[in-house]
Amino acid sequence: MRKLCIVMLLFVGLGSLAGCGTTKKAHTDPALESEVRRLRLKVAELERLSEEEKQKLEEAKDEELSSLEKAKADLEQKLQKQIAEYKTKLEITERGLVITFLNEIFFDSGKDAIKTEGEEVLGQVASVLNADIPDTQVAIEGHTDNDPIKYSGWKSNWELSSARALAVLHYLIDNLSIKPERLSAVGYGEFRPVVSNDTTEGKRQNRRVEIVILPSEIKKIK
Repeated sequence: MRKLCIVMLLFVGLGSLAGCGTTKKAHTDPALESEVRRLRLKVAELERLSEEEKQKLEEAKDEELSSLEKAKADLEQKLQKQIAEYKTKLEITERGLVITFLNEIFFDSGKDAIKTEGEEVLGQVASVLNADIPDTQVAIEGHTDNDPIKYSGWKSNWELSSARALAVLHYLIDNLSIKPERLSAVGYGEFRPVVSNDTTEGKRQNRRVEIVILPSEIKKIK
């Protein structure tokens, strides 16, 4: 942005100098002609640098996406059992690498305490986060179906989904050495379903935790 402003100012300067060409002296003044040439060369140089910076940003984006692809492949290897049982899904989207876990991996009904299987799964995720993509930001999102809370003591599905997202966040920090500044957590309750809640299977799919991995370089470029 700073270089763009400089280029614009230089164009203004060139325009001002060209305006002096209404007199005969402006056309014959060697100093003026030399200054015009210097400014034009400067503009050309800044335009070239701008293109180079754009190319570097594109290369950085490609590199980050390559890192996500590697992380996805490693996670697919580590989470074969959960993927085969249709309890886990991995996708690279415009948001980044999205890892979707059905809640049954992590939690009993109405609870926010992480089960043993969930701890093992998070251990696999953390190993990839720390080894393959250590500079990424990680968002943890909790989701529920639309059944109202009746017996578990939560005020609403907002509280339950938020508590579950935070449980995953704290486990990653406290037990798996993920830096807290990389993490965020949010609960969406029942309000972002992936399928209809009209069937038992649909509700099962909507009860989920999503871990979204988005490299910082991609965020800067966008």
